[in-house]
Amino acid sequence: MSIEELADIAQAMVAPGKGIIAIDESTATIAKRFASVGVENTEENRRAYREMLLTTPNLSDYISGAILYDETIRQSTRDGVPFTKIMMDAGILPGIKVDTGAKPLAGCPGELVTEGLDGLRERLAEYVKLGAKFAKWRAVITIGEDIPTGTCIDSNAHALARYAALCQEAGIVPMVEPEVLMDGDHDIDTCYDVTEAVLRSLFAALYEHNVMLEGCILKASMVISGKDCPEQADAEEVAAQTVHCLKATVPATLPGIVFLSGGQSDEQATRHLNEMNQLEGNPWPLSFSYGRAMQAAALKIWAKDPVNNVAEAQKTVYARARENGLAALGEWQG
Repeated sequence: MSIEELADIAQAMVAPGKGIIAIDESTATIAKRFASVGVENTEENRRAYREMLLTTPNLSDYISGAILYDETIRQSTRDGVPFTKIMMDAGILPGIKVDTGAKPLAGCPGELVTEGLDGLRERLAEYVKLGAKFAKWRAVITIGEDIPTGTCIDSNAHALARYAALCQEAGIVPMVEPEVLMDGDHDIDTCYDVTEAVLRSLFAALYEHNVMLEGCILKASMVISGKDCPEQADAEEVAAQTVHCLKATVPATLPGIVFLSGGQSDEQATRHLNEMNQLEGNPWPLSFSYGRAMQAAALKIWAKDPVNNVAEAQKTVYARARENGLAALGEWQG
């Protein structure tokens, strides 16, 4: 696939007023979410739940793509239609999570590095055959006493760059996700400093690995107070600090940036995105790639009666997609 074709996919991912729904939870993660609403974690329940999400009527009004898990990209609807066909027919791009998770970084206590590069070229080739148009790799950066270290930041940036290069080689748009965690009592200024260092390292590594930014998407965490910080920055400051940090570090040639919700409430995630899009002079589209903040309310409704509550749950999925789609235009009213 040419860089022009990759660029077209990347631009479609951040089309005006549209974002990405993340339904790439691992089996262990979705087990926790199912347990919280009293649903047994079986393959059929996971399939049925994700069918509910992906077959939401008119979802493509506000959703351009969906990030799937390895199990999910291989699954089909109850009627036997592959999820990827359902998505493409609806105008929603299939994506795939390809990393194998964050593991302790040797020699750096309390820090993590994401693994999954071994065999990635072969896995990407298979995912292309299954219909994937883009992929995602998540790095995890923890703020704490004397961390993150430069070693941790650069190790994760290097892995993200190698992953991105392999994606473009395979004809898949890479979504690079260096998440600076909200966990901790740090203030917003500390988050800014760490996020800036992470993004500078990331884009240096992408350049060194000849990744074409025109065919790449950044999934970013917001510059925000740690969740245990006694002084929480308001929405206006979060928006201003986040956009300032991005303008200082992210090349304007990037097709777009989508944000993770990262532990924020549904309303916070939407409000912060809306505030950013009300600021003038953003060189790239700023949109969303939310998981829990898109699903949580619908999961509770679906879990009460997975057979009869599908339509009601889908109304909530659509409503959340619409709210975030409006926020991606700076038009959300609250």
